[in-house]
Amino acid sequence: MTKKALITGITGQDGSYLAEFLLDKGYEVLGMVRRSSTVNFERIAHIQDRITFVPGDLLDEVSMIQILRQHRPQEVFNLAAQSFVQTSFGQPVLTGETTALGVTRLLDAIRLVDPEIRFYQASSSEMFGKVREVPQSEDTPFHPRSPYGVAKVYGHWITLNYRESYQLHATSGILFNHESPRRGLEFVTRKISHGVAQIATGRASEIRLGNLDAKRDWGFAGDYVEAMWLMLQQEEPDDFVICTGETHSVREFCEVAFSHAGLNWEDHVVIDPAFMRPAEVDLLVGDATKAADKLGWKPATSFHDLVSMMVDADIALLEGKLRGIS
Repeated sequence: MTKKALITGITGQDGSYLAEFLLDKGYEVLGMVRRSSTVNFERIAHIQDRITFVPGDLLDEVSMIQILRQHRPQEVFNLAAQSFVQTSFGQPVLTGETTALGVTRLLDAIRLVDPEIRFYQASSSEMFGKVREVPQSEDTPFHPRSPYGVAKVYGHWITLNYRESYQLHATSGILFNHESPRRGLEFVTRKISHGVAQIATGRASEIRLGNLDAKRDWGFAGDYVEAMWLMLQQEEPDDFVICTGETHSVREFCEVAFSHAGLNWEDHVVIDPAFMRPAEVDLLVGDATKAADKLGWKPATSFHDLVSMMVDADIALLEGKLRGIS
C-alpha cells in the first residue's frame, strides 16, 4: 500500500525538500495550503504536478479535521509556522496563534479522526534561547528569547502532552538552524549569500547586517528532512536534536561567502542597529548523539559546502541560469 503523508508548510524551504524526499520514497504527498493566501509555489514548481494540494489553516481546526477525514494520511509533518524570529517581536499574538496553538489544533484533529496517525512537530533550537549549557541536547532546559521561541516551546510541550495523554505517536525534532538556496531572503544566511551575489554581479556594493558575533549551528535543510522522516519510522515516539555539532558566527558566514566569490567581506558589510534583536540568542550549538545512535542519522553537508552552495545558487539565479529556486 502506498503511504500517504500530509505536509503543512509545504511551500516553505523544509516543506519543499521533504516533499521531494517523500516522493522519492514512493509516498503520495498532500500539501496543506491556506485558501485565503496568495500561495508561492516557486520552491515546489518542479514537483507541483505530483502533489495533491488541500485547503486548510492552522487557525481553523475544522479544516484540519476535514483534511484528515477525507484523505486519511498515515503521517503528518507540521512544518507550518510564523517562522521568522524578527517578525515575532512585531506580531507576537499571530505568532502564538499559528506557531503555538496551531499545533494543538492539529494534534486534536488527529486525536479525533485517527489516533494511529504518526505526527512530526518542527521544534526549534530557538527554544533554548539563553542557553543553560553548551552544547544543547534533548535534556537542556529551555529559556526562549523571542515570541517565536516561546511559541515553539508551547508547541513542543503540547506535542509531548498529547503523546503521554492520548498515546499518540507524536514526535518533536529540535532542529538547529538549517539553510539552503531555498531559504527566504529575510533570513541572515540567505541575505548574505544573495547580497554577495548582487555585489559579485555588480548590482550592489554593500550588505547591512546586525550582530556579527551571534553564533549558530548551521546545517543543510536537505540533510535534515531525512531525520524528520526517520523519526516517524521508529516504533516509539521520542524527541531528537538535529544539528551538525559545529558552531560558526555570522562573521564567519560572511568570510566564507565573500571569499568564495573572490571578495573581502570587510569592504562590503555595514553594521546597522536596525537589524539588532531586542533580545539576542548568542550561542547555539547542538549535540545530535541521540539521533546518531537511535536514527542512524548524521549530516552530510559541511559548513563551507553549504555556504558555497548558497552563493553559487544566488549568483546563478541573478545571472538567469536558475529556475524554480528562491
